[in-house]
Amino acid sequence: MSSSENEITATVQQLTHLRAAIAQAIVGQQDVVEQLLIGLLAGGHCLLEGVPGLGKTLLVRTLGQALELSFRRIQFTPDLMPSDILGTEILEEDHGTGKRHFVFQKGPVFTNLLLADELNRTPPKTQAALLEAMQEHTVSYAGVTHALPEPFFVLATQNPLEQAGTYPLPEAQLDRFLLHIRVDYPSAEEEQAILMQTTGSGSAQVPSVMNGETVLELQAMVREVHISDDMMQWINRLVRSSRPHENVGEIPKWVKWGAGPRAGQALVLCAKARALVHGRFAVTRTDIEALLAPVLRHRLLLTFMAEAEQKSADDVVSMLLASVPPAR
Repeated sequence: MSSSENEITATVQQLTHLRAAIAQAIVGQQDVVEQLLIGLLAGGHCLLEGVPGLGKTLLVRTLGQALELSFRRIQFTPDLMPSDILGTEILEEDHGTGKRHFVFQKGPVFTNLLLADELNRTPPKTQAALLEAMQEHTVSYAGVTHALPEPFFVLATQNPLEQAGTYPLPEAQLDRFLLHIRVDYPSAEEEQAILMQTTGSGSAQVPSVMNGETVLELQAMVREVHISDDMMQWINRLVRSSRPHENVGEIPKWVKWGAGPRAGQALVLCAKARALVHGRFAVTRTDIEALLAPVLRHRLLLTFMAEAEQKSADDVVSMLLASVPPAR
């Protein structure tokens, strides 16, 4: 272990300050906030899904305020073009020589924290424009590759697919998201607190408590978190059991395509990040159980039978946890 106990303690304390800063503007949603931080520490991107009005955009904007990182927001609409995201070349004239040349004008994707608001409101061509940026952290235009700033973190929101005017995200794009986070309605007490907090004369001030250098240090520290061979084997069995040809239970009836190896990688990294968020330097069974649904729910393609029986990806996850116990 290359990090000292003092560094670990200081790191956990910074994460506590970050959560406290977010709580200045966000009421409740502790699980959602925790999963966002896990995605940030694991170095991946997050997809938030929920009906309009649940504060998804406010949550991401608050995270941007609490982190001393450059923050940009893109509102995805049906007429948005790929160049509106990535950038484009413009013709400039050198006033000294009179010569003209093309200069690449960087788009809003060149930032640390990108909020892709209502990503499924835009057609697939524009959705795909984010693919290379999310996976490679680069943008290629006119044969030239431009590096994005580090850290680079995409937080996308989407409305439920049943709503009118939505374009389902293709499987290749969904798999680029480390976590698929569900944002549910607040409890009665939380909703009362939201009403009190947002309808008065004052507005919550969110302090900046962490910079980009610290985020990169945390991401490196996550990979040092210990995970036992038994836990690693359990993750491997859970992911493999989500594939119909690997499972003889109800999974083949409900699942058409199971999760690929990237899901296992995501689950290991996220479990390590959750352990660090909770002040531990070793992964436990609780970490894996808490993150199996956010990691798998967008990587499973369900059958018509599952839809007919109103079974969701989360139901499949519950079945996996019940049928694939960890090694004793």
